[in-house]
Amino acid sequence: MIKRQIVKIDEELCNGCGLCVTPCAEGAIEMVDGKARVNDEALCDGAGFCLPVCPTGALTVETREAVAFDEEKAEARMQERGQVYIAQRCFHCDSGEDQAPLLPVRHKGKSLWVCTRCLPALIHG
Repeated sequence: MIKRQIVKIDEELCNGCGLCVTPCAEGAIEMVDGKARVNDEALCDGAGFCLPVCPTGALTVETREAVAFDEEKAEARMQERGQVYIAQRCFHCDSGEDQAPLLPVRHKGKSLWVCTRCLPALIHG
């Protein structure tokens, strides 16, 4: 075990929407009994792409003792899941990630995706 950043999910705050599952490319987060759970700490890289899409704030990144991130296991998990891919679109211009990188964003109380072309306009008005 090493000290590193890892996602923590507050079960009381989790409403079971599952929005956090998609941005976790490594497959560390799964839905179990209607709640999001980190199913394998070795798959969680601690990057936190899941955090901004959570509508209840149930996810945080904490630094604590955990097994090391296993990049090979994560790659195998991604291949095992096949190309199970849910295409995300920019809420502002409807571009997909094949046209511009997408970032999770909270906007007007909603958890959405925005492309890097539209983000400056959102920031600067």
